[in-house]
Amino acid sequence: MYKYSDMQTDIFGKIYILAGETELLDISLSEDDWSQISKKYDVAYAPDDGVLVEIKKQLDEYFKGERKTFSFPIKFSGTAFQEKVWNELLQIPYGETRCYADIANAIDNPKAVRAVGQANRKNPIPIVVPCHRVIGKDKSLTGYSGTRTDLKEKLLELEGVF
Repeated sequence: MYKYSDMQTDIFGKIYILAGETELLDISLSEDDWSQISKKYDVAYAPDDGVLVEIKKQLDEYFKGERKTFSFPIKFSGTAFQEKVWNELLQIPYGETRCYADIANAIDNPKAVRAVGQANRKNPIPIVVPCHRVIGKDKSLTGYSGTRTDLKEKLLELEGVF
C-alpha cells in the first residue's frame, strides 16, 4: 500500500504527493493527473505520515524561496532512458537552466534531443526533479508537463531565472 497527501500551493493550487515506505514516488500537479495515478496504485490518504509531512515541509520551504535542494529520498519508475534523463535533471542547480541538447549531450546521447523532451514530459516527480529548468536552445520556454509553460515560467521566476 502506498500513501498520499495533498497540499495547497500558490503556483499550482492543490497538488497530490504519493510516497512509498520512505521515498517520494510522484507529485501530481492537478486533480486529473492524480486521478490517473491513483488508479495505478493501492493508496491510502495519510496526511500525518512522517514521510509525507517532511516532503510537504520541504516543498513549502521551496515555494517560500527558503529551500534550494531537497533532502528526502525519491524513487523513479520509468524506462532506463527516462531514469537516466531524470537523474541528469537532478544535476541542474537551483536558478540555472539547460536546454534539451545539453541534457542529451550530458547523457552521452546527443541525437536524443526529442527523446529527452519526451522523458521530461513523463517526469513523475516535477519540482523536485526539475524538468522546469530545461528550456529551448533559443532560451524560449517550451512545454512543461506537455503544455503548461505558464507553470514553468512561475517556477523559474521563483528561482530568480526571470
